[in-house]
Amino acid sequence: MVVRTEKDGKVWTVVHDRPEARNAVDPDHADALFEAFKAFEQSDEAEVAVFWGAGGAFCAGWDLKYAAGLSDPSRFHKELDPLEIPADGTPWPRGPMGPSRLRLSKPVIGAVEGPAVAGGMELALWCDIRVMGESAYLGVYCRRWGITLMDGGTVRLPRLVGEGRALEIAMTGRKVPAGECLQIGLCERVVSDGETRRTAEDMAHQITRFPREAMLADRASILATRGMAVGDALAQEWRSGMDAIRNQGIAGARRFAGGKGRHGEFGDI
Repeated sequence: MVVRTEKDGKVWTVVHDRPEARNAVDPDHADALFEAFKAFEQSDEAEVAVFWGAGGAFCAGWDLKYAAGLSDPSRFHKELDPLEIPADGTPWPRGPMGPSRLRLSKPVIGAVEGPAVAGGMELALWCDIRVMGESAYLGVYCRRWGITLMDGGTVRLPRLVGEGRALEIAMTGRKVPAGECLQIGLCERVVSDGETRRTAEDMAHQITRFPREAMLADRASILATRGMAVGDALAQEWRSGMDAIRNQGIAGARRFAGGKGRHGEFGDI
């Protein structure tokens, strides 16, 4: 299968395996990726996802060879219809690249080998955390072809690196190597080539060891409070955290009082 999910307990790895196209995405693959992450979100067993492109490329963006062969634009109407975001809490429509508009309640770690460019960069930015190989890179390579960022790139890029850097990266379309990504906040870790999936899965398993409700509450607060006034953000943080404290934090404090996890030890919690 071009898109498959490989499960290891609470960690699910979504694999996009289309190496002949450097994991470029056409509408069928966008649907498959969208459904894979919906299944992750809806599963009671899955807690953290890893998103990995097989064959040495994370994703080369939208499949322009597919698009160039279309004489009837209505065949890819999902990508061209005006976007309407529902205000009533119902699910948002999928993006041209698939899951880029999904608002998940659980974390996703991107394991980026090789290129993550154009729409592929947007998929990487959609992830909570990015682990990149030393030779991996991001870039708005669609700048060359008159294709805009349509999967959250103009929204998420400045939130990660600031407006000036986002404008420079987007307008020049240049290659942004992994080392620079780490420096400017476009990724969180750089590892040896070929090690991103293992590193991301190890990180995912580490996250699943902790009391889940508190971790998800902190994640939700970080995401929800962006752009809020400080007072509103502090109130949101309090609301997000109190149920977790009641449900898990008191029990955790008792474990600490009983001798667990002293001096920053994470091995026995």
